[in-house]
Amino acid sequence: MRYTAAPLLIAALVLASCAPKDNSATAKSDSAATSPVASAAPAATSPNVVTVHATDFAFQSAPAEIPAGMTTFDLVNDGHTLHHLAIVRLDSGKTMADLQAELAKPAAPPGWVVFEGGPNASDPGKTSNATLDLQPGSYAMLCLVDIPGGVPHFAKGMIKPFSVGASTGPAAPPPASDIAIKLADYTFDISKPITAGHHEFSVTNGATQMHEVELLRLSPGKTIADVVKWMAKPDGPPPASGIGGVAPFTKTTNYFSADLTPGDYAFICFVPDAKDGKPHFMHGMTKTFTVS
Repeated sequence: MRYTAAPLLIAALVLASCAPKDNSATAKSDSAATSPVASAAPAATSPNVVTVHATDFAFQSAPAEIPAGMTTFDLVNDGHTLHHLAIVRLDSGKTMADLQAELAKPAAPPGWVVFEGGPNASDPGKTSNATLDLQPGSYAMLCLVDIPGGVPHFAKGMIKPFSVGASTGPAAPPPASDIAIKLADYTFDISKPITAGHHEFSVTNGATQMHEVELLRLSPGKTIADVVKWMAKPDGPPPASGIGGVAPFTKTTNYFSADLTPGDYAFICFVPDAKDGKPHFMHGMTKTFTVS
């Protein structure tokens, strides 16, 4: 996956007590002798789930409005190439027309365009996911991937507005993660070795600029250098499979899950650098690892 550098744009859990109502002094006495002091709190709610289908080149089944709070986006890739779902928040009363005007400019985005993350790219026929805490406001989903042909997919129609309204219930807590990834300029700091099986990842960007996590499974005998070479000229089968991860985002936390089988993998960041425009992998922002 690669992004064109020119148009780069690139809560608390509610607990309620449900103590039983006493009808008499005798009931109070009996309750004190035989019952716990307070009843158990209700089970925590789960994140809202939004399923979006990516085609060549549109987002299908995407809702026009979703409630605020912790939200899991499942991106089903029904296309024939890599796609992701990058979520941007439009601050300062800006609209989709304003965003599209900025997308046409060869300049860095203004401050009102805030990248929030979202599910990163998976292979055709696969599904990727990301969970993030959304605040009320105006948003857009777009695909920045430009393979094949070098034209970012949002320019081909993969851009769609949506709004986030008020929360409709108790706030869900973030997913419980077993592996933490911290992003810096230009490194991936992983909390522990990654083993085979199902994992819940938390990804926090503490860097000075925007980053992403694209999780790749390297084909046998291939390296991250082969991936970079193929992206520059995508001829023949790709040397890696897109698993998912987190699309570009700034200082916040996203979560994603993945099922990993034994093999060689890599994390990579394709975001163009704010200073020189080079993709971050050219600054060393890759990390290979073996799952056993």
